Amino acid sequence: MKQNHWLIIAAGALVGLAALVLTASGNPGNMGFCIACFLRDIAGGLGLHSAGKVQYIRPEIIGLVLGAMLMALAGKEFKARAGSAPALRFVLGALVMVGALAFLGCPLRMVIRLGGGDITAISGLVGFVAGILVGVVFLKNGFSLGRAYKVKQAEGFVLPGFMVWLLVLLLAVPAILKFSAEGPGSMHAFWAISLVAGLVVGALAQKSRLCMAGGIRDAFLFRDFHLLSGFLAIFAVILVGNLILNNFNPSAQVQPIAHHDYLWSFLGMMLAGWGSVLLGGCPLRQLILAGEGNGDSAVTVLGMIVGAAVSHNFGMAGNADAMTDGVFVPGGVALAGQIGVGVGLALLLVISVANLRKEGAK
Repeated sequence: MKQNHWLIIAAGALVGLAALVLTASGNPGNMGFCIACFLRDIAGGLGLHSAGKVQYIRPEIIGLVLGAMLMALAGKEFKARAGSAPALRFVLGALVMVGALAFLGCPLRMVIRLGGGDITAISGLVGFVAGILVGVVFLKNGFSLGRAYKVKQAEGFVLPGFMVWLLVLLLAVPAILKFSAEGPGSMHAFWAISLVAGLVVGALAQKSRLCMAGGIRDAFLFRDFHLLSGFLAIFAVILVGNLILNNFNPSAQVQPIAHHDYLWSFLGMMLAGWGSVLLGGCPLRQLILAGEGNGDSAVTVLGMIVGAAVSHNFGMAGNADAMTDGVFVPGGVALAGQIGVGVGLALLLVISVANLRKEGAK
């Protein structure tokens, strides 16, 4: 147990280091790694949405899945399984993405933003914890999406195969993809650096079971801080690294790709936290599980990609604050996004109640 504890701390530290390297190599500020943002960019790169500033096939996501797959195969932990409410998981994945994009970041980016001094991210953290607490209440009362079953081995390679296909498109036929000429999608590290970083993080996350939603869940359910320690390590490394590089900016002023709409940041991340608990893991964990052969997590990831496309096609994603010619231009979550988050929370309540296991049921 002590060895496993040090493993997740080391994994968190290396994830933090990778995020710093990626930011220094060209990724947007406070966005060395962001599962929600990068899946959104992939959706745009494939033409699933038309938001021109967020379109790029992110090699980090490809590396995460393939790194987890390779580590799982090496450790004989690759197991093809599926059948645990795949349709509901698709919907939950989409809802998690709606909430995360309203906030402008997944749980991993939330920690990275906090490590860069982004005070506006605190409302997201509070909302994320609140959402997990709501989810824990339903877990204690018997919520379950059912068990997964062993399936043919080919099922487990569906999402890794999709990621290989994306990499081939990026390197061999980029002309058929969409790329941002400006904005966050145009800011990225060299593809090989991003891919290697993703492979390393994916392998470490698979071996350590790194998951922020699971960490907070376990802290409340079992007083077990093992998983949470990995994200504390990420925060510590990001904070120290930014201090050394003189990139630490403790302020609520204009931060990289963030906004001051605190209420909807809170509610957006509440939606993401609640949905992640029902799914059994945060967006990062879903990618890693898909790399291990979990078909249900693969469906969840596809739901997240569709959720990202829907968010931008219908104007539900948050808009970042900006400073134009010395004039502050506030961002935030538009009415469409507010409705999307509200409807998402209502749907989570319905899903949570409908999947409570009745007493005596098998």
